[in-house]
Amino acid sequence: MGLMALSRLMSMRQDRRHRKIKSRGMSIASAAKRKGLPGRQVDNPRGRKRRRYSVPDLPKDIWHDILSLLPLTDAARAGCVSQTFRSSWRCHPHLTLNSETLGLIGNACRREELGRIFTNRVDHIMKRHSGGVKTFKLRYCGSFFDSSYLNRWLEIAVTPGIEEVILSMPAGCNTVNYDFPCSVLLNGSGNSIRHLNLNRCAFHPTAGLGCLTRLQLYQVHITGDELGHLLSNSLAMEELNLNRCDKIICLKIPSLLHRLKCLTVFRCTALEVIENKAPNVCAVHIDGALEKLAVGDLLQVKELQMLHVDESNLVHYARSKLPFIMPNLEFLSVCSAEEMFSTPLLAVKLLYLKNLQIFLDDGQLGGFSPAYDYFSLAYFLDACPVLENFILGVSQTRVKHELISAGDSSMRRIPGHQYCNMKNVSIMGFCSAKSMVGLTCHILENATSLECLMLDTVYDNREDTDGCCVEGSPGECRPIGRSMIMHAHKGLWAIEKYVVEKVPSTAKLNVKKLCSRCHKIT
Repeated sequence: MGLMALSRLMSMRQDRRHRKIKSRGMSIASAAKRKGLPGRQVDNPRGRKRRRYSVPDLPKDIWHDILSLLPLTDAARAGCVSQTFRSSWRCHPHLTLNSETLGLIGNACRREELGRIFTNRVDHIMKRHSGGVKTFKLRYCGSFFDSSYLNRWLEIAVTPGIEEVILSMPAGCNTVNYDFPCSVLLNGSGNSIRHLNLNRCAFHPTAGLGCLTRLQLYQVHITGDELGHLLSNSLAMEELNLNRCDKIICLKIPSLLHRLKCLTVFRCTALEVIENKAPNVCAVHIDGALEKLAVGDLLQVKELQMLHVDESNLVHYARSKLPFIMPNLEFLSVCSAEEMFSTPLLAVKLLYLKNLQIFLDDGQLGGFSPAYDYFSLAYFLDACPVLENFILGVSQTRVKHELISAGDSSMRRIPGHQYCNMKNVSIMGFCSAKSMVGLTCHILENATSLECLMLDTVYDNREDTDGCCVEGSPGECRPIGRSMIMHAHKGLWAIEKYVVEKVPSTAKLNVKKLCSRCHKIT
């Protein structure tokens, strides 16, 4: 994108210059000879004519604007081949400094030495930067850390006009003891910041940030009072994200935050209560049930994520409680460690829910209780009359449920169920448990508008390759035990035996292949 913009701007500038030359009655050739434009013929001592190329004769501010459209690495490369570009990239407004942009991916040095190389390179860049930074993204790498360097870089980067600051400290270096220097935010330097993202440090703000719309804190030492003071003086806030901030006991969100739309609170272990008075929060992401959140503030919520790898029965909780406290939900995602009780059949419904995601994870504890009936999720689907997309993910290390056999000729049916709006269904971790196969067939028989059904007999992050993952790639298969590999193959058999024949002609069945490298039966 940046290179296309560079080419386009250069072309427009040259066309404008050529038109001016023609209007003065001057020939392009004579102008090129006098101004040194590209294409000038030059005699060399050996008598041969040599074509010399140079960059267009543009004002410095134009080159600054052009190079600001390029990624930092491309702008730096341009500075290596041209004196004109060299001064321009040093005022590049978007600084993204990490192991990738600094060419340290695959470096075989020890972590401490890698940290020293990283520090030296960043320091070299920052010392030569002339200011005017709009975006400063720093992801520290290596185990060497010197706070004096980082403080100096922040003083250079955080000046009036900066809009985004992302600081990620390395894990395992005691960097959580690093105090973010809030002094750099004073005297108007922080008033233009719209996005602040801090990872693994201490943050003790003494003033608000008037333009701040998005605050993300991960493993940050900040107290509830300090955060409350910051929020009370940051009235433009739209999104607040807290993850593993273990110093917060009470989170108070003031009513002045009229623009706050999204609230995320995950794994803040000391947190006891959230007092949310912001009137327009419509998206809530929280670990566990909602007892920590003031119920009176939830009627306007349209998006909810309840994710907890240690808390059980969240699906049962969602079905039995949410229609009363969050009746206007449009998106719901629930992750539960275990379900001891099947989903209940209730008359109350979630009338506006369009997207439902349910993830069940046994936490490597040896499978889910056979008392839980996967088929009972049909009662949840029945409670969502406008549901369009349904995702079920089941991650377990052992299947304890009754398995379907070749002799089973009939499936359970619930009369009167119709899912008229359901278009897309995905089931990851599909197995040959009789209740799960029954649920799948039930959906196929009653989802009259179904467009796509995706089934994956292994629940992992592997890419949909040609049947074999690449070792070390982002889509590499997650290791699973031999027992679950056997169940994955049984799941494929169940799909072929019971599911394929029920897929309507108007719908597409996508069955994800097993990996020939990782999922072989040995």
